[in-house]
Amino acid sequence: MSDQDTSEERSEEPTAKRLEKAQEDGQVARSQELGVAAMMIGIACFMYLFGGFLLTKLSEVFVSGFVFDRKSVFSDNLLPATFGIQALDSLLVMVPIFALAVVIALGAAGALGGFIFSLKALAPKASKINPLAGFKRMFGMKAVVDLTKALTKFTLVGGVLFLVVSQSFDRFIALGFMDVGPAMAEAGKIIAGGTVLVTLTLIIAAAIDVPYQIYEFNKKMKMTKQEVKDEFKDTEGRPEVKAQIRRKQREMAMGQMMEAVADADVIIVNPEHFAVALSYDPSSDGAPVLVAKGVDFIAQGIREKAAETGVPLFQSPTLARALYFTTDINQSVPESLYYAVAQVIAYVFSLNSVGRGGGAAEKPQPEVPAGMRYNTDGTLAD
Repeated sequence: MSDQDTSEERSEEPTAKRLEKAQEDGQVARSQELGVAAMMIGIACFMYLFGGFLLTKLSEVFVSGFVFDRKSVFSDNLLPATFGIQALDSLLVMVPIFALAVVIALGAAGALGGFIFSLKALAPKASKINPLAGFKRMFGMKAVVDLTKALTKFTLVGGVLFLVVSQSFDRFIALGFMDVGPAMAEAGKIIAGGTVLVTLTLIIAAAIDVPYQIYEFNKKMKMTKQEVKDEFKDTEGRPEVKAQIRRKQREMAMGQMMEAVADADVIIVNPEHFAVALSYDPSSDGAPVLVAKGVDFIAQGIREKAAETGVPLFQSPTLARALYFTTDINQSVPESLYYAVAQVIAYVFSLNSVGRGGGAAEKPQPEVPAGMRYNTDGTLAD
């Protein structure tokens, strides 16, 4: 990156291409506080609901671990297997907690930045071992923010923990006057309920961290004006992109032109190679307007569209070529061709009046001025 890029202010919103590249590199908005809060609260609630059952199962495994038959005690081969079975039974009891933790961790990560797997994020980067970059991370603004978040969490958790202990102090004292079984059950309820309340305070930390991480990510993704221009040139400057844009533009223009043929008053043809469509509003003072034109295949499409919509055709090779080479689409016909075009339009309007009881005029032979007579290749005729 040049010095100009580093000094220029990043004021432009990131483009879709930049965001897509960031996802490919594994750069998305992530909140560690959201994952920690979700995992701690989920496990605390799970233990509050099912902790008694799990502790009972673990105690049964623990008790069975101290029961050996004579064969296991005096056999060096059977004793390790017995210990292995006990360890496996303990692990199976804890599997629901591990599975819940994994599901919550993945869900919390995907809830903010989406589920993205990128090998580039795992690749080593020189900036991570750069001492200067390390000092910036240690004493920069990010370190201040992280320290603030840590102190906030400590204050919240410590304050709620103090309230829980102070509110349950009498219940703790009463545990000393109870039998072991009921005392353990009551202690478990107190600890489980207190843990849920303490972990709920992490929601506050997550609610602060999530917007901050989104803001920091958007700030990091912002681009300078020069970067936006360079990206646009790189994207739009590709030959295949330009060709695709031109093709789309031609398709759109062709569709609009064919729609205009349906509203034309007459199609002047060559009769096969050239076709121009004219539209005229008798109530206005303007000249007739050329709304569509084409040669060969396009001319054939214009004639077919005219046949579908009932627009009349008028054969005049010289006039068709003159209009094609001198007039663009949506432009008025040249003044030197007014008389020739007027003859054609008057004849077409007379044909329309036949159905209303009027008489048709004689088919004209429009004359084109000498300076407006063109050959099929676009050169002026001698």
